[in-house]
Amino acid sequence: MVAAAADPAPAPELGLFQAVGGRLVVIVGLSLIGALTSVVPLIGIVELARALAPGLSGDPVEASRVWWIVGWSCGALVVSFASAGASAIVSHLADNDLQLDLRQRIVEHLRRLPLGWFDQRSSGLVKKVTENDVSALHQLVAHAIQDAIAAVTVPVVSLVYLFAVDWRLALASATPLALAIVCFVLMMAKSAPRYQDYDASLVRLNQATIEYAHGIAVVKAFGEAGRSHGRYRREVSDFVRFYDDWNRDTNRFATLGELVASPAVALALIGATAAWTVSAGWTAPVDALPALLLGVGLTAPIGKIEWSAQFLREATKARRSLTEFFAQPTIERPTQPSAPNGSDIGFEEVCFSYDRDHQVLSDITASAQPGTVTALVGPSGSGKTSLARLAPRFYDANSGTVRIGGVDVRQIAATALYGQVGFVFQDTYQLRATIRDNIRLTKPEASDEAVQLAARAAQIHDRILRTPLGYESVLGRDVHLSGGEAQRLMIARALLTDAPLLVLDEATAFADPDCEAAIQTALSALAAQRTVLVIAHRLHTITGADQILVLDGGRIVERGRHDQLARAGGLYQRLWQNYQASPANFGQAVAS
Repeated sequence: MVAAAADPAPAPELGLFQAVGGRLVVIVGLSLIGALTSVVPLIGIVELARALAPGLSGDPVEASRVWWIVGWSCGALVVSFASAGASAIVSHLADNDLQLDLRQRIVEHLRRLPLGWFDQRSSGLVKKVTENDVSALHQLVAHAIQDAIAAVTVPVVSLVYLFAVDWRLALASATPLALAIVCFVLMMAKSAPRYQDYDASLVRLNQATIEYAHGIAVVKAFGEAGRSHGRYRREVSDFVRFYDDWNRDTNRFATLGELVASPAVALALIGATAAWTVSAGWTAPVDALPALLLGVGLTAPIGKIEWSAQFLREATKARRSLTEFFAQPTIERPTQPSAPNGSDIGFEEVCFSYDRDHQVLSDITASAQPGTVTALVGPSGSGKTSLARLAPRFYDANSGTVRIGGVDVRQIAATALYGQVGFVFQDTYQLRATIRDNIRLTKPEASDEAVQLAARAAQIHDRILRTPLGYESVLGRDVHLSGGEAQRLMIARALLTDAPLLVLDEATAFADPDCEAAIQTALSALAAQRTVLVIAHRLHTITGADQILVLDGGRIVERGRHDQLARAGGLYQRLWQNYQASPANFGQAVAS
């Protein structure tokens, strides 16, 4: 049993806002105070009118009550402005701290994810989580809380006061609000099922746009302009048609809602009701004033919520996306790390699968010793790459054990493991940095002389000297390397790393014939006193391997040297014969 501790995933919802949880309570409190006190000055105007009304008929006015109302109204106004301002400041500062905390946690979580996680996902996903999703939470934290509290508190407090004054005018004031809410609910009910279709339409449109942009060169070369961008035109037309239908379905409710929520409609309805009740003697003229002041503004928060609905939806999607990201299982870290004793590698009854439905590797048992080259060959999908990537812990085996230097790789600290294992894969990973820094990425303290020696051994030194600034040229800005050149740069990085165990996934896949032999010579010299694991499709490159493991269907079906397996009548012999029969490979096989 391996003693290891898995990094716990944060609680799905609480963990997302843990950095600002206390301040969210403060924001709610300040927003509530601001909403409550914003109504007080309007009520104060009504009460002030009541206090001054006796003066119109020559009766004495109670001055102390007048000043008491003025004082409370002015105080409430100051508190309202102060609370709203403080709430805005606290919410935006909390939003800044939340974004900083989430991005730091995302980077830390990325560090703890298995390297294989990045193979299955594009850099665009990482950018979406780190930038788009985190930024989308701004509306949720910085604005939505205040808007929601104001949208509920102000109408409720206003209606309570209006019903206390006159229930008839209160009903007249509440009618536009109720109608606006009904229209808003109907509009959202029509829109909700369409949001998923909207997202899917955007994805298809983006894909068609990218496909068309990438294919422009082919279009110009072969003259198929009309046919080539047919899909793009169809997706644009479909999106416009979908969006037009969506607007037609919802616009009648949106337009009706805006109409009934408008101040003019509210004022007309309340004014007519007030004139009727006053003329009938049911309401005193001064009691009509509260409805005229408060009732007109009851529907204002509905418009704000409607305007914010799309932002809130994006924030909700971002919260869900971030929650799913943080729920991704991280790689286990050993509680008591052990140091490997040597660079030999062993696989003991290893089984592995990416999911529950498909077993990729089954009962793999093999070993490789220092100073030897072990080649992994087999048909596509046989498990070669999956097996090789268990050594640097791109993934962990579902069962069985992978050992380096006699120690389970799950018991080796990450820094020690990647100091022990170097790898060069077909996919080349380059930073937008100088060529020198790209080569010494895993060994930043390496001298310029060591960098140049590694580049010479990888047959990339002369090409570097032809760049505008030599080793100081920035990749992607000063120079763009071809596939073969980029792969040789990765080989130079592996040579400089000087790890005792090397994993090479078709390391010469993009190398041109002129430099392939030189790279093979460099790799052969590098293999001295090191353990080398090679994934090979070009079989002439591994005829001198000390051991060849032939995989098929996730199992090792043959093992031995090239001269033995080429005559054994098994899968390797068939692969070798087919390889020799290929005209593109015949010359290479003979030359080797």
